[in-house]
Amino acid sequence: MANTNLKGTGRLSWLIIRRDRIRIPLWFIGIIFFTLIVPVSFKDLYGTQQERDVMAETMENPAMIAMVGPADLSNYTLGVMTAHQMLLLTAVVVGLMSILLVTRHTRADEEDGRIEMIRSLPVGRLANLNSTLVVYVMVNVVLALIAGFGLYALNIESIDLEGSLLYGAALGATGIVFTGITALFAQLSDSSRGTMGLSIAVLIITYLIRGVGDVSQEALSMISPLGWVTKTEAYDANNWWPIFLMLGLSIILFILANYLNAIRDLEAGFLPSKPGKSHASRLLQTPIGLALKLQRTGIIAWAIGLLVIGVSYGSILGDLDSFFEGNDMMTELLANETGFSFTEQFISMIMMVMALLATVPPVMAMNKLYGEEKKGRIEHFLSRSISRTKLMASFVIISVINAFVMVSLTGIGLWSAAVFVMDEPFEFSTILGMAIAYYPAVLVMISVAVLLIGFLPRLVSVVWLYVLYSFFVLYLGQMFQFSDWVGKLSPFGHIPQLPVDEMMWMPMIVLTLIAAMVTTIGFVGYRTRDIEG
Repeated sequence: MANTNLKGTGRLSWLIIRRDRIRIPLWFIGIIFFTLIVPVSFKDLYGTQQERDVMAETMENPAMIAMVGPADLSNYTLGVMTAHQMLLLTAVVVGLMSILLVTRHTRADEEDGRIEMIRSLPVGRLANLNSTLVVYVMVNVVLALIAGFGLYALNIESIDLEGSLLYGAALGATGIVFTGITALFAQLSDSSRGTMGLSIAVLIITYLIRGVGDVSQEALSMISPLGWVTKTEAYDANNWWPIFLMLGLSIILFILANYLNAIRDLEAGFLPSKPGKSHASRLLQTPIGLALKLQRTGIIAWAIGLLVIGVSYGSILGDLDSFFEGNDMMTELLANETGFSFTEQFISMIMMVMALLATVPPVMAMNKLYGEEKKGRIEHFLSRSISRTKLMASFVIISVINAFVMVSLTGIGLWSAAVFVMDEPFEFSTILGMAIAYYPAVLVMISVAVLLIGFLPRLVSVVWLYVLYSFFVLYLGQMFQFSDWVGKLSPFGHIPQLPVDEMMWMPMIVLTLIAAMVTTIGFVGYRTRDIEG
C-alpha cells in the first residue's frame, strides 16, 4: 500500500528540479555569496584581535543580542564573529527560501489544478508531497555542504573544518525544518496564501521568541528552532546536538504532513475557511477592489514587519554613542571629516537598508498582476467592459500607495523606539522625512516592474536582481570601495543620505519623472501585447 501511495515520486522529483532549475541556483548564488564574502571582509576590517575585541564590546547589549543572538564575546575570533553576526540572519533567509519553494510545489500547484492533473496519471496519492520533501531536503543538504566547505576553503584563521561544516549544517537543518513546517501548513490551509502566510508567521514568531529568550529567559530560546541555531556556537564550542534536534523535529513534521495529506480531500484544508458574503461590495466589484482584497493579508503582514524592523533598529540608538565614549580605538575607526556622530551616520545607512526592504512589498503588489495572468484569471476581467489600462492602473495605484505606507512605517517605527532610548532624540518630522526621501527611488523600482510586465512579462523577476544589486552596491559599496558610478546605476544611489548629506530636491524630482515615464511606456506595452491564457 505504501509503495502504491509513493509511486512516481522519483519522476516527480525530477520534474520539480526541472521547474526550479533557475530558482534554486539563484537562491544558492545569493546565500553562498554573502556567506563567503562576509568573513573575507571581516578579515580586512578586523585584522587584529584588539580590533575584534572592540567590536565584541559593541555587541554586548540586549538590543544586539536580540537581533543576532548570544556569543562568547571573550573569544571573539574571526570565526566566532562570522557565526555570531551572520549565521542566524542567514538561517532566516534559508528558512524563507524553503517556505517559498515548498509552497510553490504543494498548495500552490493544488490551487492551480496541477495536482489534479498529476493524480490522473499513474502516480501515488503521496507522491507529489514526498517528491517535494525529497527535493528540498536534498537542496538544503547541498547548500549545507557548499557553505561548509566553501568557508573552510577560505583558509582563514579560526575558521576550521568542523566549525565550517557545523555552520553549513545549521543552515541546511533550518531549511529542512521549514520545509516540514510549510508542508504541514500546506495540508492545514486551503490556499497558497494561507500556507505561505502561516509559515512565514512561524518564522517570525520563532525569531522573536528566540530574541526574548536570549535576552531575558534562556528557556524560551530552547522552544525555537532559530534558538537552536544560535546554540550550535560554531567555531567555538561546536555543539552538534541542535542539528540532530532540528532533524528530529523535521521527521515528525514530515510524518504529520504525510498523514494529513493521506486523509484529506484534494483542494481541501483542515483549518476552517471563513465564509464569504452573499453579495460582493461595490468596491470588490472593481479591479482595484479585487486586487486589494487579494493582497490584503500580505500588505498587512509586511506593514507590521517593517514597523517592527524600524522599532528594532530604533531601540539600539540610545546605546551606540555610549559604547564608544572613552574608547580611543573605536573613536579613531569611526572618525569622519564632516563631524557627524556615529548615531547620525548609522541612521543614514540603516534608513537606506530599510528603504530597500520597503521596496519589496510594492514590487510584489505590482508583480501580482502578472501572477494573476499566469493563472488565467485576467481573461475574466478583460471579457467584461474593463480596459487593460484600467486593470494595470489598479495595480499601479495599489503599489504606489503601498510604497508610501511602507517607507513611512520604517521611519515611524524607528522614531517611536528612538524617542524612548535617546537623550536627545531626533524630531519626528526629521526621521519621517529621511524615510520618505527614498520614496522616488521605490517608484522607479515599481516602474521597472510595470515596464517588464508590459513588454517582457516572463522576465519580470529581473526586477528582484535590480533590488539585490542596489542593496549590494550601496550597503557594501564602501567596504569594497566601488566607484561612485556603480552606485549611481541604482535609483537609491541618487537619494541624499540624510542627515549626513544635504537635502537635494533635483535628484528626487528627476527620479519621479523617470518613474512616471517608464510606467507610461509599460502601459503602452501592456495594451498591445498578447495576454497569456
